[in-house]
Amino acid sequence: MPRPPSAARLATFAFFALNGFVLGMWIVHIPAVEHRAGITHATLGWLLLLLGAGAFVGMQVCGPLTDRLGARRVVPAGAALCSAAVVLPALAMNAWSLGGALFVLGLGNGCLDVAMNTHAVQVERAYGRPVMSAFHAVFSVGGVLAALVGATTIGWGWNVTPALAGVAVVGLLVTALATGALLPRESVPGAEQPSTSGAAKRRTPRRVWALAALALMLMLCEGVANDWSVLHLKDVLDAPAATAALAYGAFAAAMTVGRLVTDRVSARRGPVFVVRYGAGLAALGLSAAALAPWIPLALAGWTMFGIGLSGCVPQFFSAAGHIDPEASGVNVSRVAGLGYLGMLAGPAIIGPLTHLMPLNLTFFLPVALCVVAVAATGILRPAPDDTRQQPAQQPASA
Repeated sequence: MPRPPSAARLATFAFFALNGFVLGMWIVHIPAVEHRAGITHATLGWLLLLLGAGAFVGMQVCGPLTDRLGARRVVPAGAALCSAAVVLPALAMNAWSLGGALFVLGLGNGCLDVAMNTHAVQVERAYGRPVMSAFHAVFSVGGVLAALVGATTIGWGWNVTPALAGVAVVGLLVTALATGALLPRESVPGAEQPSTSGAAKRRTPRRVWALAALALMLMLCEGVANDWSVLHLKDVLDAPAATAALAYGAFAAAMTVGRLVTDRVSARRGPVFVVRYGAGLAALGLSAAALAPWIPLALAGWTMFGIGLSGCVPQFFSAAGHIDPEASGVNVSRVAGLGYLGMLAGPAIIGPLTHLMPLNLTFFLPVALCVVAVAATGILRPAPDDTRQQPAQQPASA
């Protein structure tokens, strides 16, 4: 007897939260890992590129693999790899071993990212209504939980190795408990058994590349907020360090809350509405933050920026996954891969621009990208040649 989609939805929530928690615990322990490996900040910066490279490779490998084997097999494999790999940086004693550890951790993260987003598309298809944004909100909740747990264990004086080993054990337990509720591949409406040609051999539709380009642009904007919002208040408005930290806190909280309500908005008004007005609000919010002469106005601007961006990228994942049920994994991997590159590129682009203009004026680059997204929202409308099958509307409990 097939499991109800509500069970699969809860399992998907678990994997998104686990991903956010594992990455968050790694982030809060970066100083300890850096000290143990005996490296400088500059060396760490270069080594973090290996984390991104591993994630990108994992995304591109697991996209076709998910289509071939089904998300029910690939999601737990990615979750297990990501969970087990988080302890590796804590064991590194030099730059070389830390670089290898970060690549493996990135590989696991990339595999889990694509597989769980592909499964989220399958759950959404089973529900017959938008549910994608809530999964991304729970990822953020996992990060917040990691910050709280990490701060507590560090305050207790726990060493980085047992702390991250505990995270690995928790991750493996969650994986074991949640795997059974994932949707079998054959239970997904519109999906067929893989043929000898394979979904991975299909040519990626141009529409998917367009969605990936939009994901790159808006995730670049998100990366700018992650890395430069605090410095903006501190350096441009001379805010105290504690006050400056509220800029990122306001943005992150707005992103989480926005994603919790986006699915209802998308169900009523559609994804075009979400991205058009969301990206527009983000452009207005970041413009207000960039030009604000007062700290409260800047904080309000970063909050608007977070609310506006919150629901946009999940629409791209959902649209790409629904274009072709047999190639959901590949299509999601294209969007996730370019989006991830955008997240990494944001800080790298803004930094050099600060040599040419004040930091707050560099924010008009992401403002321009938000405006481009507003103009390009028509790409979210299903094309006539899509092989997407619309899910039948059916009642399903949350």
